[in-house]
Amino acid sequence: MDATQQNSNAWDKKVEEGSRYTRLVSSEVIEKSRKGDWNITVTTEKPVPRSWFPESLKGLKILCLASGGGQQGPVLAAAGADVTVTDISAKQLAQDEKVAKRDGLTLKTAQGDMTDLSDFEDGYFDIIVHPVSNLFVNNVQPVWNEASRVLKNKGVLIAGFTNPLLWIFDDDQEQQGVLDVRHSIPSSTLDYLQKDEVQDYIDSNETIEYAHTLEDQIQGQMDAGFVIAGFYEDDFGGTRIIDKHIKTFIATKAIKLAVD
Repeated sequence: MDATQQNSNAWDKKVEEGSRYTRLVSSEVIEKSRKGDWNITVTTEKPVPRSWFPESLKGLKILCLASGGGQQGPVLAAAGADVTVTDISAKQLAQDEKVAKRDGLTLKTAQGDMTDLSDFEDGYFDIIVHPVSNLFVNNVQPVWNEASRVLKNKGVLIAGFTNPLLWIFDDDQEQQGVLDVRHSIPSSTLDYLQKDEVQDYIDSNETIEYAHTLEDQIQGQMDAGFVIAGFYEDDFGGTRIIDKHIKTFIATKAIKLAVD
């Protein structure tokens, strides 16, 4: 099974279904962004602090990594950045292209795997924006390594990811209000299924998700040459029972160490 292709198909399907992270920002949001009144998210609810960005984005090269869907990229382009959006899903990228065409924005799109940014040269980007998405790759370290490679010295990586605690509970039970500890970390969606359920799951074009450890998520960035310079937590907005107990999403601002 090709997990990358599976997740590409699954996100194409999510676009067709109108899932939350595939919905275009409005023209009103773009107009405000042009006037300097903008924000984006890389987790679920909480906006990234504006202090994590320079006062002006004009002329800055920003890579929206695994970030299709017509949300972060168009906002940053409207704010003046030179934006490239990359995603595994062609239909997610088409959402960004729709916003650009609708609102007269200039941005570039490139379909590809977040673990392989070979289309981009070393030290090209000033900022990378990476919303919660590395749960769709089995090994997260190549994501951090590639992000470091394509960033300029002292470039900034703003990343969202999942607190692995979320994954230890049975998801169906949790959404019904029951916290039932079932799973270990690291693990994947397929580990939670019976053998006779796996093929049906694949055939239904559902995403394959991977629960990474906090060490892989945070120390992994440091191992790739980053210093963590900002941190916050987020949740489902109070809509899930687990929100009453702990926040299950994390965002970090990391700065690439200058090379002497």
